[in-house]
Amino acid sequence: MALPAVSTTAASIRDRLTRVRENAVLVVQAGSAAGLAWFVAHDVVGHQQPFFAPVAAVIPLGAALGHRIRRVFELAVGVAVGVLVGDVLIYLIGTGPFQLAAVVALAVTIALFVRASPVLVIQSASSAVLVATVQPPGAGLAYPRFVDALVGGGVGLLVTALLLPPNPLTVAHRAAEPLLNAIADGFEGIAAALDARDRAAAEEVLERLRATNAQLTEYANALAASREAVRLSPVWRRYREQLARYAESGPDLDRVTRNARVLARRTVALLRDEEPVPTELFAAVEALGTATRLLAKALERGEDPAATRERVCAAVRHASRAHDATLGFSGQMAIGQIRFVATDLLRATGMDRTEAEKTVRRASMTPKD
Repeated sequence: MALPAVSTTAASIRDRLTRVRENAVLVVQAGSAAGLAWFVAHDVVGHQQPFFAPVAAVIPLGAALGHRIRRVFELAVGVAVGVLVGDVLIYLIGTGPFQLAAVVALAVTIALFVRASPVLVIQSASSAVLVATVQPPGAGLAYPRFVDALVGGGVGLLVTALLLPPNPLTVAHRAAEPLLNAIADGFEGIAAALDARDRAAAEEVLERLRATNAQLTEYANALAASREAVRLSPVWRRYREQLARYAESGPDLDRVTRNARVLARRTVALLRDEEPVPTELFAAVEALGTATRLLAKALERGEDPAATRERVCAAVRHASRAHDATLGFSGQMAIGQIRFVATDLLRATGMDRTEAEKTVRRASMTPKD
């Protein structure tokens, strides 16, 4: 009876070790940023206890995982603003609950004046609290601590942008893979539901497709971070062309996902109304699933997605033959959605809208495989 618990514990440990390995770059960045910030503030600038330098250097690294450099910059500035406000105000009015409230209020006010960003506001307030409670200024104004915060923030930005930034292609692929798998699973699930005339299965697929918004958002964030890494780091600039294929596919995959949901809804209606289901109809949807998986492989390998285009055209040909069969209203609407999906998948392979639409029209008029 204890075996399942042991198995679950082992799986949990493996997952945790995998998470550590996948974030090994962050571990190196954090250690390097803290050590370098202390060295610059202590040995170069000459401050004896540059407490805020390594703190300010490490804090921005948390935003480096999937956020833009602008967010990292706001975190660094927020630390510096909070430290300066805390030092000046606590020196002038002393410590206590009312003084702490005034320090935080002023830090937030300045942050809002500089930029109305939640990241900047929260970090400014947090740093002001740290100054006022953990290390309040002593006999004089601790201007070096403000300088330490600026030094640490600058080091954090430097490390984030230049020192061991994560491979942008790896970041893009890790975000694209679950999204493309979810889309392909959706098409294959719709095809299976049509083949089995299983309305409940179609409804389940629809719910899964509706749950892909988080994956779409994660993909968009990963692409933004990857483009930034390629632009700022000389190490990864050679991957600009390959990354561009991921970036160009983003809006098209969003449309593919939305059209897949509409197709799933039409499938539910088709099965509910017991409309005819030609073999060519679920063959067309299944081909879309295959095309999506082929696109994932082509993006990962940096290959020309010719095989994806071939399967998309095959899907359109199957759909055209299904159109000639006896179909009800929802069946005819499903055919239209298949063509919309085909156009967006072709655009995700690098075709422009005009070329993709022409390709779909040609395939629909040549239904022979």
